[in-house]
Amino acid sequence: MIFRNGSGRDGRLLVTSRIGGDAADGAAPRPPRRGFGLTGPGGGPRRPRFRLVRRLLGGGAAVLLLGSLAGGMVAWTKYEQLVADLPTVDGLRTYQPPVMSRLYSGDDRVMAELAAERRIFVPYSAIPARVKNAVIATEDQKFYTHGGVNPFAILRAGLTDLTMSKGHRPIGASTITQQVARIMLLGSKQTLSLERKAKEALLAIRIEQTLSKDKILEIYLNEIYLGAGAYGVGAAAQTYFNKPLDQLDDAQAAFLGALPKSPSNYNPYRFPDAALARRNLVLQQMVEIGAITEEQARLAQAEPLVPQAFTRPGPAPGSEWFGEEVRRQLIERYGQDTTMQGGLLVHTSMDPHLQQVATAAVRDGLMSYDHDHGGWRGPVAHLDEIASGADAGQWVPALAHTARPPGMLDSWRLGVLLSPATGEIGWLEGPAAHAEPRSGRLLARDMAWMRRWRAPRAGDVLMVEPQADGGGVALRQVPKVEGALVTLDVRTGRVLAMVGGWSFGQSQFNRATQALRQPGSSFKPFVYLTAMEQGISPSQKFDDSPVSYGTWHPNNYEKDFWGPTTLHDALRESRNLVTIRLAAHIGMKSVANMATSLQLVESMPHVLPAALGAVETTVLREAGAYATIAAGGRLVTPTLIDNVQDRDGHVLWQPPGLALQAAVPATGTAAPVPAAMPQPAVAGSGAPVAAPAAVASPAVAVVPADGPVLVDTRPQVASPDSAYQIVAMMRDVILRGTGNRAGQGIDRPIAGKTGTSQNFNDAWFAGFSPDIVTIVWVGFDTPQTLGKNETGGTIAGPIWNRVMKAVLADRPRLDFPVPQGLTLARYDTGMGMAVDAFKPDQVPGISADLNANATGALTAEDTGAETMPDSESDMAASPSAAPAGGPASGPGGGPGQPAPSAAAPAAPAGGGDIGMGGLY
Repeated sequence: MIFRNGSGRDGRLLVTSRIGGDAADGAAPRPPRRGFGLTGPGGGPRRPRFRLVRRLLGGGAAVLLLGSLAGGMVAWTKYEQLVADLPTVDGLRTYQPPVMSRLYSGDDRVMAELAAERRIFVPYSAIPARVKNAVIATEDQKFYTHGGVNPFAILRAGLTDLTMSKGHRPIGASTITQQVARIMLLGSKQTLSLERKAKEALLAIRIEQTLSKDKILEIYLNEIYLGAGAYGVGAAAQTYFNKPLDQLDDAQAAFLGALPKSPSNYNPYRFPDAALARRNLVLQQMVEIGAITEEQARLAQAEPLVPQAFTRPGPAPGSEWFGEEVRRQLIERYGQDTTMQGGLLVHTSMDPHLQQVATAAVRDGLMSYDHDHGGWRGPVAHLDEIASGADAGQWVPALAHTARPPGMLDSWRLGVLLSPATGEIGWLEGPAAHAEPRSGRLLARDMAWMRRWRAPRAGDVLMVEPQADGGGVALRQVPKVEGALVTLDVRTGRVLAMVGGWSFGQSQFNRATQALRQPGSSFKPFVYLTAMEQGISPSQKFDDSPVSYGTWHPNNYEKDFWGPTTLHDALRESRNLVTIRLAAHIGMKSVANMATSLQLVESMPHVLPAALGAVETTVLREAGAYATIAAGGRLVTPTLIDNVQDRDGHVLWQPPGLALQAAVPATGTAAPVPAAMPQPAVAGSGAPVAAPAAVASPAVAVVPADGPVLVDTRPQVASPDSAYQIVAMMRDVILRGTGNRAGQGIDRPIAGKTGTSQNFNDAWFAGFSPDIVTIVWVGFDTPQTLGKNETGGTIAGPIWNRVMKAVLADRPRLDFPVPQGLTLARYDTGMGMAVDAFKPDQVPGISADLNANATGALTAEDTGAETMPDSESDMAASPSAAPAGGPASGPGGGPGQPAPSAAAPAAPAGGGDIGMGGLY
């Protein structure tokens, strides 16, 4: 047989022969070697051993390799996604925590705090070592050795969580650095997930590479929430122990270290035992890390955990309206976040003492009006189980569960009437948890007042105020009428006091800044100021007689007529008809321009009723306008804020218009001291009284070269001469006119004007001294009459009087400065002697013929007569209220007597409508 190799022998046998020898040589054949798998029984070839196993191992290795590569690619892709979504940590280099802003009163005392998170930032160097060690011992004992993540803690937590039963909270393994990453960069409100934990770990590693350990710990200790509204250890030390951080002992520091785990569960007020146990555990852990000794820990554990209640500063008594208006202005200027978390230092102009005086004056005035006009409206509630003569054991529990009604003042108490016959009443004194029963008798006048409206019963719950002198108990009720007040400095516009209503707790609506009300006759001085600017003399006479415009028949408050009347007398007695004729002569456009220039109104209609106060303004705006008159015509803008500083003390804002500059060597003489205005008692009639030399307020006051100068860049909206002429006339308003009641008992130079709107809806008194302006308003939130003959002089005047007496009591006596060139003269107005100021081209006591140079009847643009509604009731809905400076149309009238309409019926001699907007 021939094989493929050309021989007669099988090649496979040759291999065997080479390996095992050739039998033909006569040698005994050697047994085949085992282990190579090359031969089988009988010398044939043998199949490889474990082929299947090796194939399986090879395949498994290939799959494992491919799986590892795929998993690596997936992990890398996921890592890239996580890294792409991670926030940057560079911002932590210049870390500035959200810090509360503080408001300071005019005497630099904290009056309120503005904060979304109450935090007191404490730098790392100022944090005591015991506080740092307490937190590290319980939160992250390996803080100074790990690189941001603690793998052993993660493994321990994972094994523990696997062995825990269902429903238990997983054990955390986050390091302090991871917590910083979560709080500062990821947000603490995200749901628990592996993705978030991975982000925390990656960020923690980055933070460790970016910041030092000390900086990381500083951020953590200032950011962590520790319960009771306290963020950071500084605020927590104040909240729980009412002391600075550096005054804490080991036990108190350990308690702060116990809080990060669960502030609510370790609240010492709600869970004192749990809080104490947790604190002692932290002390033991501090021993483990060598922060304290066993003996120190034992002494600290024996110390009781007694938290000290902390009273948060502000708001100062009565300052709620003021502080809220400041907050509103800050948010408008800087936004919510900066205002509440930017650490602003806001210095305000509020005078705390004057603020309390103003608040008390307004409240007493409102209670007086309510007592006289509202009557007793009944008890707050009734306790059916209380019979006459009930003992304290019966009424104390029931009274303790009775809620205080809105608007009830802090000094008032809820009392239960025990005997309607004698007025015996019981109330609780002290904190709710430790209230003690008290009893007394209602004042006799209050019992009589109460019985006049309805019969009291035993068990009636009343609002009462125990009298300080032990003279009984006064009956109280929350008035329905509201009021507002603003007091400000004439020279600077700094608001010293602001009252926005009866109770800030009852209503946060600020009636001093937000309520638009008609000023009534308190608007008239600005009409007269416009006339003075046009050269009209205070002794000029206008006709006080019936006048009609269409179906509108204005009248005086008294419904009588004086005939030709000087402007001095007309303003003093608030004569409506003279004011209307004056406004018709000078033109409503001029009046509107003056009102808007003074920032009294943003716009106003060019109609004659507006001259009587049929416009809308606020108490704060009117205060600024009256201050402008008192300041000699230089615009005064009310301001509540003296300056705003950032957390580093840099001034961000201060009111414009007034500034101090370095002194420049004076080249002229110093400004002379303003002199006093002569009193009306000066002898003589019609003879001029020499006015002492004085000057108007200069733009730059000249002072010695070694001192600063005050630069005043505020605009001059009226001449000092015209402003002083109005001041002289308004002084007589208080001395002999409608404002007489407001000036009683004040022996300083003061000027003012009453204001009462149509239907007696609004009562105003606006007045000032040379350095202080106070405006008072009283009315209902929903306009309704205050009652017939309830004018500004009788309702608002007494409130103004009380506040001005208080504000002037500790101030030096000042006189209104008389501008140079004016002549003061005492003359007979026809209704008595008066003292007025006259410009160089005016003759004291003379009423000129204003028609001498007239070219014809006044135009529609001057009077706006045709834009007036047909009747007073149509005024509110009239579409003709053109803004200041806009056109007006209609026939006009002369200065003494407007041109009557042919179709207009004559006004009755003693009747007609009261002048719209202004009464008295």
